[in-house]
Amino acid sequence: MTNDLPFFMDPLDFNRWLESNSMESRIKNKIDLRIVDLSSEASYVNGHIPGAIHLPFQALMSGEPPAPGRLPSKHYLDAVFSGLGLNEDTHFVVYDDEGGGWAGRFIWTLDVIGHSKYTYIDGGILSWKKESLPTESATNTVQATKVSVSIDEGENSPIAEISHILSGLENNLIQVWDARSPQEYRGEKVLAAKGGHIPGAINCEWTSLMDSNNGYRLRKDAQEYLQSLGIHEKQHIITHCQSHHRSAFTYLVGKHLGFNIRGYHGSWSEWGNHPDTPIEI
Repeated sequence: MTNDLPFFMDPLDFNRWLESNSMESRIKNKIDLRIVDLSSEASYVNGHIPGAIHLPFQALMSGEPPAPGRLPSKHYLDAVFSGLGLNEDTHFVVYDDEGGGWAGRFIWTLDVIGHSKYTYIDGGILSWKKESLPTESATNTVQATKVSVSIDEGENSPIAEISHILSGLENNLIQVWDARSPQEYRGEKVLAAKGGHIPGAINCEWTSLMDSNNGYRLRKDAQEYLQSLGIHEKQHIITHCQSHHRSAFTYLVGKHLGFNIRGYHGSWSEWGNHPDTPIEI
């Protein structure tokens, strides 16, 4: 059963699971496993985890300026998850080719629609290939289902908006985690009308949490490293970047470490282009 698959899973462990659970046995035991590859199309064609279907990362974002990273419409998400064959028993196994940004965005989206059955392959296809695990180049498809998702916009929603940040800052209830580069954080590199950062935000660039010597798996001392920066499990954390792509990885890490964390999908492309949002430099 897929309930033995953890949230974070090393590629070696997942490969052993696949070897013990053939496609025939999964069908026989009614295990609805969906391996989703969020790598570039070229990477997918060049070799992916056997059985994986490809989902372009653009499917997870509205693409509408000035904040193209915001969540797409319900109608659009219905089409995306219908195409993935979603049903209530589907267990998603997710990875990408960059250390976890797009995979994190997919998992954040699953949280947004209230689907909690998922596993992230630590390091994705980079760690998979580093371990010389089997790949295939065939394009896989899945039978579509009829889906009508519900977007969680309640008090405990994983979605953060400008209003949540402003209220949290005013009442000292949140810690903002800025996953952008130090140059963006300091206002030296400006990708919106305004540069700088949200007042009180702590900068921890997303890639600093990846171990490039270990297939871009999460660094083993991630919790201690974040605590040294002032980010820890006792806070109410809101994370962002420019478009909630890099910060989707930090959202993923925060969930893995047991943080109370939300993702600001408008991110700096919204905050930095809004006339009334406060900034620090």
